[in-house]
Amino acid sequence: MNKNINFEQLATELDELKRQTLAQVGASDAAYIRKVIVWQRSLEWGGRVLLMLGFLHPVWWIIGVLSLASAKILDNMEIGHNVLHGQYDWMNDPHINSRQFDWDIACDGKSWQRIHNYEHHTYTNVIGKDRDFGYGLLRLSNDFSWRLKNLWQFITYIYLSVLFQWGVSYHELAAERVFMGKKKQGRASNVDANELKRRFFSKGGKQLVKDYVVFPLLAGPLFLWVLVGNLIANLLRNLWTSTIIFCGHFTSDVHTFSQAECENETQGQWYYRQALGSSNIKGGKLFHILTGHLSFQIEHHLFPDLPSSRYQQVAPQVQAILSRHGIAYHTGPFLRQYSQVVKRIVRYSFP
Repeated sequence: MNKNINFEQLATELDELKRQTLAQVGASDAAYIRKVIVWQRSLEWGGRVLLMLGFLHPVWWIIGVLSLASAKILDNMEIGHNVLHGQYDWMNDPHINSRQFDWDIACDGKSWQRIHNYEHHTYTNVIGKDRDFGYGLLRLSNDFSWRLKNLWQFITYIYLSVLFQWGVSYHELAAERVFMGKKKQGRASNVDANELKRRFFSKGGKQLVKDYVVFPLLAGPLFLWVLVGNLIANLLRNLWTSTIIFCGHFTSDVHTFSQAECENETQGQWYYRQALGSSNIKGGKLFHILTGHLSFQIEHHLFPDLPSSRYQQVAPQVQAILSRHGIAYHTGPFLRQYSQVVKRIVRYSFP
């Protein structure tokens, strides 16, 4: 931690910014998320219909795949991720809330909330505490000793991206060493291993049956058109979500922290760690929506329970506050951020 920073003042300024922004949250935010849900459902059902019109002309099938993939991206990023964070619990909506919402992904929502909402957002980039830093598969800093398997970790990264929804689903089971490995000493389990396995196979099985059995069968003679379309739509969603998440967490500028330097951490020091453990991506309005506004990863890590559409509003103020305190604000165009991710993965493939 930088001892030259007035962490108390930093906390005061960011707390006040959050308070002022939350005071503005209301009807417009509720209308926004409901509008996004309408668009998501329209794209999904429009895409499913177009997949079956592919026999008339392949272009309809291609548009259907892209429409369905866009729906899945919106469901996972702008809707699911943010609703499960509790950003819309204040609406008291029976469906748009972190307790009841279920998303179109293999991962059980409650599992994701435990491993992501609590572990990742509490211990962001604290080595040994935040399993999201490398997902237990990739060496992304010198905090980890080099192993032979790191030589081919770029290939591992490609596999993780292609199967990203399954990697997210398996994340908690891997942390609890449910299927392999000795349980980490001192780790307190939140859920029984058998219950974790039941939820993993139950949610994953439902997704497989829905996408690769039910909808293709409903298409009758167009079974293969719909089966392949669903497969490609899921692939596009996986590649997009993994890429955006990696750009927000693993650019060359992102810092890591030891457990020792985070002991007895104050609110200001927590804000400091969140800011330096994240990177933003520049882009237009549609781009930000399709990223679930995780293109404002810094703001999301600072204020995870603030409605995501507010991140663009507070970003200039966050940048100004960090600048006054001499704290870097990492941001850049998509291609530059992604190239840094690739370089980081390749760099730490070697000792």
